Amino acid sequence: MAQTSSHVRRIATAGAYGAGSLTAVGAVLTGLVVGQAMRARRVIPMAEAPPPRCDGRYGTEHDGEPITITVLGDSTAAGYGADVARNTPGALIAAGLSEELRRPVTLHCLAVVGAESRTLGPQVERAIEIGPDVAIILVGGNDVTHRQPLNESVRHLVKAVRALKEAGAEVVVGTCPDLGTIQPIQPPLRWVARRSSRQLAAAQTVAVVQAGGRTVSLGDLLGPAFAAEPDRMFSWDRFHPSGDGYAVAAAALLTTVIAALTDEDHTSRSHLGRGEGVRSLPAAAIEAVERAGTELSAVQVAGRDHGPAGAWAQLRRRVWRRTEHPTDPSHVRLQQEQQEQQASEWSGT
Repeated sequence: MAQTSSHVRRIATAGAYGAGSLTAVGAVLTGLVVGQAMRARRVIPMAEAPPPRCDGRYGTEHDGEPITITVLGDSTAAGYGADVARNTPGALIAAGLSEELRRPVTLHCLAVVGAESRTLGPQVERAIEIGPDVAIILVGGNDVTHRQPLNESVRHLVKAVRALKEAGAEVVVGTCPDLGTIQPIQPPLRWVARRSSRQLAAAQTVAVVQAGGRTVSLGDLLGPAFAAEPDRMFSWDRFHPSGDGYAVAAAALLTTVIAALTDEDHTSRSHLGRGEGVRSLPAAAIEAVERAGTELSAVQVAGRDHGPAGAWAQLRRRVWRRTEHPTDPSHVRLQQEQQEQQASEWSGT
């Protein structure tokens, strides 16, 4: 996500834009939204430094062919707010994946602070050059705050998913988080942010599954934990997650990444838990938005991809295992010139 004060201002602008059509009620709501945005801007500081680089090799103590993963998206994907590289989402997932599959993992984090769905193209091109086994995409927050048309945001995301799939990569998308969980954002601005975020997340879910990817709803996954321990779960800017906050999201994503790589049989229902199973994709998407941590993927029923209500989807609620911060990530750090180059690139965003 982009620099935080402008991020909140754009949420307010989006809210004012939508509220303006509600005549007198809209005028009152617009005033409240703008007032809340101004208050939030005073609380949330500007971003000051790029996120730590986490690229490299994890699990070097394991034998076998390395698994290659790429992480694409915005500041959340990049791990902005994490204090050290090992606490970024990419590092947490790579370390956990290596430990679970007992194989080394090579991580390439291509995410860019401030990225939107429409700017994923260069990241996708670089990922295809690398040739990952699995690509993880976290994007959507900036689409909401920049008031990008929902259909356009989804179109660009689908284009990215299809290109990666055609290149032979499995794709896991963490859908748009609920911006209404950000502490400095108060009602009614919070309501505007939550509604827009969930609308985009539902649309992302349907489109990505239809394109052959898997989705994990992030929604308000961090909300309860942040409310209980804000000093630990938020980073210094009170807007992005801290390393502990990212560990919660990484734990929700990790099980789906493992399932994608191990080619889990979605037609088997013998190990489905309570509330899991096959749904029509539209119904499953709505259910996923309401419950963070829900995984969706395409599935066939009686040899058919579609039913009367649309495409079929397998819904799973993965066990959330808290990803431990690796004390020795065993990854190769980038050279100083690469870090300086990334810092230079970030300063221009």
